[in-house]
Amino acid sequence: MNDNLIAVEDTTYGYTKQGSGEPIVLLHGFTGSSKTWENVVPNLAKEYQVITIDLPGHGRTTGSSPKTMEAFCRDLKQMLTFLQIETCHLLGYSLGGRTALSFAMYYPEIVKTLILESASPGLKTEEERKARIEKDAKLAEQIMVNGVASFVHYWENIPLFQSQKRLPQDVRDKIRMERMKQTEEGLANSLLYMGTGKQPSWWKQLQQVIVPVLLIAGAKDQKFVQITKEMDSQIKDAQLSIIKDTGHAVHVEQVEKFAKIVREFLREKIYIKEGARK
Repeated sequence: MNDNLIAVEDTTYGYTKQGSGEPIVLLHGFTGSSKTWENVVPNLAKEYQVITIDLPGHGRTTGSSPKTMEAFCRDLKQMLTFLQIETCHLLGYSLGGRTALSFAMYYPEIVKTLILESASPGLKTEEERKARIEKDAKLAEQIMVNGVASFVHYWENIPLFQSQKRLPQDVRDKIRMERMKQTEEGLANSLLYMGTGKQPSWWKQLQQVIVPVLLIAGAKDQKFVQITKEMDSQIKDAQLSIIKDTGHAVHVEQVEKFAKIVREFLREKIYIKEGARK
């Protein structure tokens, strides 16, 4: 993948672009970067123009001020304009999934299909949001005080990622290396400004999503299985895919299966849309 940089307002974003065809934009999770997709991109680039973007506070993206979810979505719109992309398919994992859903809410005219992996629409009540904001603030302070290495040790051992301990050692080492390349300020600001408690809650607006949506979750990640099932019941044109014997990061634990599901979904939806025009 070719590494590129693009300046938008006061932020310089790292991104990659590979392949040709209809564009699909991939957004990674917390502590990740474009590199989280390096095994997925070749599977998709045979048929699509695949763009991966380093989210604020991650990878090679740098800026003079933190970004809220809404501010990043504005920047993403400008990035797509720069890349001469009028409409795209949008795929997001975890933090990237929350971001992808938010972008689809702010700019529905740009999104052709939406693929959400282990993602949520936010929190439902003000009490939940306040509690999460406080929790993320404490975690951000922990990162700033103790450093990235200490945080990565903590983060890779939380229950959410237990299933990744079954991965080959070289894969686990790559994941750790990617996390270790982040900065204290970047991760802390991501929690403080784009955390689950800070983002808008989209639960009441899910019925407004009219584009085809693919919802993916790992069967071992029960929290997100439940969230995903509830989203599926509220989105008009949703397709649910629960992957057996897999945890939170389906695209890491089941690369081939993940890419196959995404390709089949896109082929079906593009075919139906093109067929409807005839």
